[in-house]
Amino acid sequence: MKKWFSVFFVITIFSTVSSGQSDRWQQRAKYQMNVDFDVTNHQYKGSQRLVYSNNSPDTLTKVFYHLYLNAFQPGSQMDVRSRTISDPDARVKDRISKLSPSEIGYEKIISLKQNGKALKSQVVGTILEVTLAEKILPHSQHTFEMEFEAQVPVQIRRTGRNNSEGIDYSMAQWYPKMCEYDYEGWHANPYIAREFYGIWGDFDVKITLDASFVVAATGYLQNPDKIGYGYGKKEVKHKAGDKLTWHFIAPEVHDFMWAADPDYKHDVVKVDDNLDLHFFYTGDSLTKTWREMEPLAVRSFKIMNEKFGRYPYKQYSVIQGGDGGMEYPMGTLIVGRQNLGGLVGVTVHESIHSWFQMILGTNESKYGWMDEGFTTYAQNLVMAELFPTKLDAQRGSTASYRSLVKSGLEEPLTTHADHFNTNRAYSVASYSKGAVFLNQLGYIIGKEKLEIGMKRYFNEWKFKHPNPTDLKRIMEKESGLELDWYWEDFVGTTKTIDYGIKEVVSNTGKTDIVIERIGQMPMPLDVVVSYKDGSQENFYIPLEMMRGEKMEKMYAKTTLLADWGWTYPEYSFVIDKNLADIERIVIDPSQRMADVNPENNTYPSLPRTVPRFKAEKAGTK
Repeated sequence: MKKWFSVFFVITIFSTVSSGQSDRWQQRAKYQMNVDFDVTNHQYKGSQRLVYSNNSPDTLTKVFYHLYLNAFQPGSQMDVRSRTISDPDARVKDRISKLSPSEIGYEKIISLKQNGKALKSQVVGTILEVTLAEKILPHSQHTFEMEFEAQVPVQIRRTGRNNSEGIDYSMAQWYPKMCEYDYEGWHANPYIAREFYGIWGDFDVKITLDASFVVAATGYLQNPDKIGYGYGKKEVKHKAGDKLTWHFIAPEVHDFMWAADPDYKHDVVKVDDNLDLHFFYTGDSLTKTWREMEPLAVRSFKIMNEKFGRYPYKQYSVIQGGDGGMEYPMGTLIVGRQNLGGLVGVTVHESIHSWFQMILGTNESKYGWMDEGFTTYAQNLVMAELFPTKLDAQRGSTASYRSLVKSGLEEPLTTHADHFNTNRAYSVASYSKGAVFLNQLGYIIGKEKLEIGMKRYFNEWKFKHPNPTDLKRIMEKESGLELDWYWEDFVGTTKTIDYGIKEVVSNTGKTDIVIERIGQMPMPLDVVVSYKDGSQENFYIPLEMMRGEKMEKMYAKTTLLADWGWTYPEYSFVIDKNLADIERIVIDPSQRMADVNPENNTYPSLPRTVPRFKAEKAGTK
């Protein structure tokens, strides 16, 4: 118990100090839940006591809860969306429509009270609409008490039972969860299998089920000596048919996940004195691969702590859940039966979500690219260190983005996650274009400024649900540049970048160069000239509307040219060298700029036999 209080105190201090740097208020939710689980019929009964703190300046007359399990019923919005979208997730398709009554998921509210007074409520799909007995005034605290019962669906996506890998229960989105209310109002979106957004809070959860099961969960186990299974100092023997209560406490998180299976093996590996990694997987056949993965997971956490900011909790669990990979506070559910590369890749990706979603907590539904994209960007960097290669770490994301552009399916990053016309457009936008956004930002402001800015972003905005403007202001302060133009075009539109070397002409001992802007989106340019004597020179062209220049020492010599006003389609400059002395001229040889047609970026033109990057499929949850 002392261990939890110390961690809670540290995290609370982090949150309080950080919040003092901004006027962004945060609602608070303190959950106490007791669940009695029946493994014979896959149903459970639960009680929930929720202390809700309204830290907003607004008076609330209603509240809303998510009832995620209701999505797993024939005719639900998730079911219909999967059956009508042109490129459905192959794991879902029409499977929900075929569920029998004993296979569906549901959450039923038996009773609900506010400060002891019964409330009227209405279930609308995956949302419980609640009319309050008394208004929740600004800066007041109210207590909600609920009795509920639920059924675990056959696993189709993320949550569920009896999946293809044989895991008995993956319990994600399993309890009535208060919707988030922030400066934009309520976020009571129906669940159709995309993203999540939640209130910062503390969870005290007791799960009672058959004693043969091993439970892995968000939070810190409070009664390890009664549990055994590798938790306690000595193993505890449990009789068949007995029930056992697992007690977890999770401070300063916005969700609670758990999984259970009788065959879970449990390994614990230290990252350092302040962080343990827990691994849960089934079957002796997986032991070799999982144990080869474990030290690589440790290295991943060390790299992330160094590059992006310290992971603040004392525990993280990698849990075989049997379906893709999905991030949750203090843990992840992943597919367990993979080769080493695949297992490391999904573990690295999902654990990195701890920084960009579980600690920063952006609204994934509105800004999936700030979570999935930034996670992908960091994953690319980490994987390049774990498995060194001479190739550009971000090349796959850039190629995937270019492929989407050429398909004609691209939609702006401002599109709500649920509302993309195709799964491909959502996936590539969120994962690939989001990663390209950061990589390209490093091109605009300089790699060092990006690295410093990302650490500052994490430290100033953790536990506060940042939005795109919050990130922009951090990067503007670090770089000294005006960056609204980049956010407006690359995030808010589908305008593309396409620059070309239009003309290179010898002119009495000098060389005239003309660059043309073919795409609609303007960018600053590095135009690097390689001379036949082996030297290089970067001719740097800032955008006028940046109101400054990046300071980056990537090239031995950089010549600063006059600003380029974005409305001008062409830009000319002179090199004080004979054309005969020039070996090659390249726009952005670092390839951090996502030019959709890089073939016209080089003089003399490269032959078409030069290998091109193959587009990689963007990740999907």
